[in-house]
Amino acid sequence: MYGYDVVRDFFIKGGPVLWPLVACSLVSLTITIERMLFWWRSERRNRQGAAALEDLFDHTEHGRFEQAFEIGRSRDTAILRVLTAGLKHRHYGLAENMEITANDEIARMKHGLSALDTIITMAPLLGILGTVFGIIRSFHVLGMDDIQSSAAVTRGVAESLINTAVGITVALLTLVPFNAFVSKVQRETRRLEQTIAQFETAYRKGSDNAPGDRVRV
Repeated sequence: MYGYDVVRDFFIKGGPVLWPLVACSLVSLTITIERMLFWWRSERRNRQGAAALEDLFDHTEHGRFEQAFEIGRSRDTAILRVLTAGLKHRHYGLAENMEITANDEIARMKHGLSALDTIITMAPLLGILGTVFGIIRSFHVLGMDDIQSSAAVTRGVAESLINTAVGITVALLTLVPFNAFVSKVQRETRRLEQTIAQFETAYRKGSDNAPGDRVRV
């Protein structure tokens, strides 16, 4: 019960602004865990689909587009979904369809990052707001004539310090995974762009080997 009493006392001293900060921390933690699981699954699928990607390139270079399409459908990775979308609609513009699908995949990678960015900005501001409320409470108590002890003033000071500390802590703990996820998205975006460019070259080679299936890139 001692730990419960400490936590309860902490929240009482923190004042009403502390609750939005707790909500921000929970949202940040939830998104961080979800993104970590997303990238873990993505890396695992990329490793499993590496051989399929090589086979898809090989079939494409030799003009065997239908076989390449079936290989692309056999594995569920972002890059294979992009290339498969291009092959599926190659008669109507391979590059355009790959670009559309790539943008969808990048949007999936960025899921939740805007919320983390908002929390990084909002948490310190909420901390400052809690600080202001605490200072206002302290000055209000100081203005009263029947002050019997300094306890009422220290409660306002404690509220100010707690909210400031919690706001900065939430922002810092959110900033680290946010930057890591942004960096990961940037690396995967470059990888997608490079692979798409290489695939377009392979497709042109394949079109020369299969003139009957020559279409607009």
